Amino acid sequence: MLVIPAIDVRRGKAVRLTQGDPTRETVYRDDPVALAREWEARGASRLHIVDLDGAFAGGPEQHAVIQAVTRAVQIPVQAGGGLRTADAVKAAFDAGVAMAVVGTSAILDSAFLDRVCTAYPRRVILALDARGGRVAVKGWREFSDRLAEEVAEEVASVELGAILYTDILKDGTLEGPNFEGLEAMTRKSRHPVIASGGISSLDDIRRLRTLKGVAGVIIGKALYSGTIALEAALAVAAEETLPRC
Repeated sequence: MLVIPAIDVRRGKAVRLTQGDPTRETVYRDDPVALAREWEARGASRLHIVDLDGAFAGGPEQHAVIQAVTRAVQIPVQAGGGLRTADAVKAAFDAGVAMAVVGTSAILDSAFLDRVCTAYPRRVILALDARGGRVAVKGWREFSDRLAEEVAEEVASVELGAILYTDILKDGTLEGPNFEGLEAMTRKSRHPVIASGGISSLDDIRRLRTLKGVAGVIIGKALYSGTIALEAALAVAAEETLPRC
């Protein structure tokens, strides 16, 4: 299972928001590029970058930072935030990202999702960010009437790279993931699932590793607060799961 450090970028700095609330921001680093190099040096095999300004504005705002990161590291970078047009997705790939994370436009316009997945098969990740099961859009400021599990079923035939499932109420809280929601998502999804939101301990990672269909976990606040060391998380994720007697 992949352990993927998160780098959320706002106004050119690496920050974390609690439950996606821009008024509850903590700045961790002034230089996201140096941070990306550090995570790579400590063993990360992939990075997750979010352009928070782009998510709020509706179009990419931190393109230059993301491009600088992809040029500074050798490991794959997946990036999202404001990728709501085919041109924006293309620009992300041109900037060097390995996988583009889409959310709002993919939820509101299935033709958009089909178009970008046809152009970039298995290189697009669908972000399903949910609160109470309902999928959020537009930087988590609005909620659709659609349930995350239903969307996962609807996109079964689309050539996605993965589904990124985040429980908004858990994000940035260090309260542990929504395991019930993740288990439901893995039952409905035909695509690999990446877990996000609330990771707070190595035991969380051990439990996620046992969920069939969970291919990776994104960790943010737990790494930045020192609650989890990346090296320990990588070791736990790599442990073999023994068959039950």
